[in-house]
Amino acid sequence: QVQLVESGGGLVQPGGSLRLSCAASGAMFRIYVMGWYRQAPGKQRELVATITSGGNTNYAESVKGRFTISRDNAKSTVNLQMNSLKPEDTAVYYCNAHILKLDYWGQGTQVTVSS
Repeated sequence: QVQLVESGGGLVQPGGSLRLSCAASGAMFRIYVMGWYRQAPGKQRELVATITSGGNTNYAESVKGRFTISRDNAKSTVNLQMNSLKPEDTAVYYCNAHILKLDYWGQGTQVTVSS
């Protein structure tokens, strides 16, 4: 069982920045594929970014150049640096761990971009 705990959400003005963090349990963290997903009201959950154990990253087109995903295997954490935030980035953001064909999810953290 993998437990994921997100932190760092909140309210920010358009153009601002936020940094989300996710702490994961489990001794096998370094081989998890980690990711961030988001779900806006009335919409399906969508991929934001993923990072493999080797550090390869993948981003949704809508966040490329603005968001950066990173991981620290020693601390079993994955972060999402979000810059130049837009109102359409408003959503609940979920941390995901993928291992051995299983997916684990955090409880989610709210990000609201509004003036």
